Amino acid sequence: MKALIVEDQPRLGEFLTRGLRERAYTVQWAQNCVQANNLLADSNYDVVVLDLGLPDGDGLDLLRQWRRSGFNEPVLILSARNTVNDRIEGLDLGADDYLAKPFSFEELLAHIRSLMRRHASVKQAVLERTGVRLDLMAHSVQLDGENVDLTSREFALLEIFMQNAGRIITRSYISERIWPGLVDTNLLDVYMSRLRTKLEGPGKQKRFKTIRGVGYQML
Repeated sequence: MKALIVEDQPRLGEFLTRGLRERAYTVQWAQNCVQANNLLADSNYDVVVLDLGLPDGDGLDLLRQWRRSGFNEPVLILSARNTVNDRIEGLDLGADDYLAKPFSFEELLAHIRSLMRRHASVKQAVLERTGVRLDLMAHSVQLDGENVDLTSREFALLEIFMQNAGRIITRSYISERIWPGLVDTNLLDVYMSRLRTKLEGPGKQKRFKTIRGVGYQML
């Protein structure tokens, strides 16, 4: 389970990071908006614990930006802002839960577990983007209604893009997901070429963008 902590207070950030790691979570900690966006661009997370009072911006603006960009993973706001209007605004902007400071760590864990259960129950089995339809249960892909034959690795690569449509995904992140432990990332170029040939052939819509020196983006 991967968690992203967005919290500018060093003592609290260290406390949350240590506590979650002791409970077998993989944790990254960002202390401002820029760091949070960079970490989200580089990896996927199962849950984000978000403070609102950040040194380079408001957490609510950050949340609004994430939701508009298509980030759909659970977000738990952890904030000292505790009026009814604060909670309503956070939830209306896309937060999945709201916990006020000060808080019990065990209560925080219970909130995270609840979010995970709720999110797991609504995960999409069918993903669609720009005419591409990927069925996770049937392990099938269609392009504009026509079946497309993909190898298992090509399917896994496309699933990463469909799950992160619109986001820039780094080469290292993709390679680690498809070929765990393999240092040579040149394989990614080969498989991207194959995927593009099948989904972006002559007369077909462009669906992938190469971000030089960084990775790829599904348009």
